[in-house]
Amino acid sequence: MNRTNARTAIVTGASRGIGAAVAARLAADGFNVVINYSSDATPAEALARRLEHEGRRALSVKADVRDPLAVRYLFDAAEATFGGVDVLVNNAGVMAMKTIADTDDETFARQVDINLKGTFHALREAAGRLREGGRIVNFSSTTVGLRQPLYGVYVATKAAVEMLTSVLSKELRGRSITVNAVAPGPTATDLFFAGKSQEMIDRMVAMSPLERLGQPDDIAAAVSFLVGPDGAWVDGQTLRVNGGIV
Repeated sequence: MNRTNARTAIVTGASRGIGAAVAARLAADGFNVVINYSSDATPAEALARRLEHEGRRALSVKADVRDPLAVRYLFDAAEATFGGVDVLVNNAGVMAMKTIADTDDETFARQVDINLKGTFHALREAAGRLREGGRIVNFSSTTVGLRQPLYGVYVATKAAVEMLTSVLSKELRGRSITVNAVAPGPTATDLFFAGKSQEMIDRMVAMSPLERLGQPDDIAAAVSFLVGPDGAWVDGQTLRVNGGIV
């Protein structure tokens, strides 16, 4: 693909973990990638430099998805640098493992603000600015189906994301834009390991018939499929990328 005419993808929360793997995979697929981060610029800029060293085109942009004006700036920066936006991957998210009874207002609000409001802000911006034939991939979670203790608020935000996905796919009729979600299972990232005992991690590994944790590249491969030519007939769906956990 001629990189000067390449399609452009914005990946939110892309400085580390699954988001960084998605950005790297889409760059390898030939996309210009916009690496969004909210606070620490160092890993995002390091990823952008690495991709450029590999011959890709990448841009790191600070924007807090909780702020609709920051999200607008994120799209402005992508358009100014690469000429337009074709793909949005809504990866930014946080998770706090607490019972509903023990969840304080601040913990509740932070998950809602980033996981749900942040996704909404980016979807609203993308709905008006993605070029025809674009792709949107939101991030849900396999925990939506498992409904386990300690995940109540997190699951609620991700269930809402799945509903936004389904509805927006219908609202964008006539523009050849697909809207889907991926719902990873346990994946070996800092977000997953935080606050978990080895016993809990081992129990989650055992839940999968494949008997391992997912890797960020496993999730990135699913995103690559949905935004690539082979995913063109998939719309309004949630793909559970979880090694067979049900």
